[in-house]
Amino acid sequence: MRRQQLVFDLTTWQVFFVASPGCLIDPSIRLRRAIHAGDAQLVKRILKSHPALLHNPDTSPVGLSNSNMHLAASLGHMEVCQVLLDAGHEDPCPALNENHQTALMLASGAGHTEVVHLLCESDADCILRRDIRGRDAVMEASVGGHDTILQLLLTYVPGGPFEAVQRADAEGNTALHFASGNGNLLGLRTLLAAGADVERRNIWNWTPAAYSATVQAEVYLKGLVSEVERLQQQQQKRKKEVEAAKKMAIGGVRVVHDNSDEDERGYDI
Repeated sequence: MRRQQLVFDLTTWQVFFVASPGCLIDPSIRLRRAIHAGDAQLVKRILKSHPALLHNPDTSPVGLSNSNMHLAASLGHMEVCQVLLDAGHEDPCPALNENHQTALMLASGAGHTEVVHLLCESDADCILRRDIRGRDAVMEASVGGHDTILQLLLTYVPGGPFEAVQRADAEGNTALHFASGNGNLLGLRTLLAAGADVERRNIWNWTPAAYSATVQAEVYLKGLVSEVERLQQQQQKRKKEVEAAKKMAIGGVRVVHDNSDEDERGYDI
């Protein structure tokens, strides 16, 4: 009888039996190990031999049915994600786990900029997908405190950044609520620049400032709000000045009649 060793994988929370030499390891397990190792070429070879394992959902009790793409994105392995995309992993629509999360949500929350960029380039519509809590990738990036990823998502999001930062989850929390609660100062600036509403209240009647993780974050947020209001007032003032200048320019136009027998006279209109 062949000897086997019990191995507990802390990363995937799975228990495996690693057989002695001569025993084959299940291809689905080998595939997940290759993804953990970030070995894109090995992942490609295994999928070529076992195309049915393209999604390979994690069926362990705490695996949430995460697919290969979920795993690769959460670990930040961009080359593996590219292999999976090329194989059609996200066609015709992104894979979802039991919480209805996409790989983009996991990558955004974990702070993997290159993976987020890759997935946004592949399918920008995925940014607007929501999980069972009503959260999207922008909110996940705000929770994680990843400003660079926030900027990426707001650059690619369909409909523009203003609409994206107005969205709220099932409890009425916006990305600004999460950034404030996380103490993400750079994220606060990015979201306010995109047009986030600092007075927006969730279902508990709390504003983003009320969730400030620290006094520093609260003071910083209030300072940003004052700065935004000042800039808006300046923009409105400049707009009025431009409109007034246009009216004056129109009022001073002189019309010359070429067919007039008299010396050319101009008439103000």
